[in-house]
Amino acid sequence: MARGFFTMDDFDLSGRTVLVRVDINSPIDPGTGKLLNDARLREHLNTIRDLHASRVVLLAHQSRPGKDDYTSLAPHAERLSALLGRPVKFVDGLYNREALDAIRSLSPGDVLLLENVRFFAEEDALADAKFEKMVKSHIVRRLAPTAQYFVLDAFAAAHRAQPSLVGFCEVLPTLAGRVMEKELTMLDRAIQSPDRPKIAIFGGIKADDSIAVTRHMLEKDIVDKVLTSGGVANMFLQASGKDPGAPTTDFMRKEVEEYDSHVDACKELLGKFRDRILLPTDLVVNDGGKRKAIRASDLPSKLQVYDIGLDTIAHYIQEIRAAKTVFFNGPAGVFEIEEFSVGTRELLRAVAEADAFTVVGGGHTVAAVEQYGLQNSIDHVSTGGGALINFLAGKELPLVTALERSYRKFSAKKA
Repeated sequence: MARGFFTMDDFDLSGRTVLVRVDINSPIDPGTGKLLNDARLREHLNTIRDLHASRVVLLAHQSRPGKDDYTSLAPHAERLSALLGRPVKFVDGLYNREALDAIRSLSPGDVLLLENVRFFAEEDALADAKFEKMVKSHIVRRLAPTAQYFVLDAFAAAHRAQPSLVGFCEVLPTLAGRVMEKELTMLDRAIQSPDRPKIAIFGGIKADDSIAVTRHMLEKDIVDKVLTSGGVANMFLQASGKDPGAPTTDFMRKEVEEYDSHVDACKELLGKFRDRILLPTDLVVNDGGKRKAIRASDLPSKLQVYDIGLDTIAHYIQEIRAAKTVFFNGPAGVFEIEEFSVGTRELLRAVAEADAFTVVGGGHTVAAVEQYGLQNSIDHVSTGGGALINFLAGKELPLVTALERSYRKFSAKKA
């Protein structure tokens, strides 16, 4: 498929001032204000390094109002400096005089991080507004004149529409940064790949999202089979007439809004695609902190389901080994507890060893991949959670729309 967006290779950015929207939203210790993990920062290092001859101005957010980790980006600048091995300046402002003066004083090779964009009300107030309205925001009107290009590298926020993310596409050539370019290229490759069989493995507790993706991928024949585990399997089991039991369903009802309507959606999907949606045949419940295996046919259980069983693991591994393309989103169980990590660990190991093009994503899933040291054995580990799910569900991603709009607008001027 022809690329419909600019990348950083399409322009000479040397000596130019480049606004770069990154997603470095990170876990923070509320007590000390220190970063607990810098994985999101490391993702953007290639983009920043490839702009070594530019004046780089970073835009980013941290958490949201009301949260314990809704803080300044000063610690992020300090950590970025250490990771890059050169200073990253920080200014306590976004478009005030101090911030604008700091931008104008940059020399080629300098990197400046502006303050948390969510400290400024219009970032949320104009969320989901039309592009034309976001162009009139203070963020865009004050910052756009200071730069010649805007680089979008925040794939993890690609499903959001806010001024700092999409507002610049109408007034500046908007280019995909290295993270964004890689994500779109690799995900498109996986979706478009003709190599079969193609399977998707969905787990975790955000089961409502996975149901929407399951529908889209099966109806559009993107995958041949969907293997369910975790909370996704719980809902499909209930839809198939196997009630997991009160402890499990009560937990799911707390985690999934409109639980009953999603179970109805699962029933509909099973009616259409019963031979293409695989459900666990055995499960593991938490019996006083110990694994207890049960057959799915023996449900309901008075104990909460915490993992898939060994027979299901063996069956799913066979499917993974036979596949040519594999999508994996959501753990198979409560992998954070060693006793119940077997399903998640063994399925991910099978994915890492598979003779297939493999894509893994979602916050908890990526954490598991890193915990087991498998990140270098998987073709693409996505930085996106909600963004990845929306992409796989065939939904519009505002950041992709912004890239495409800017490409159409500025291609003629470039020519």
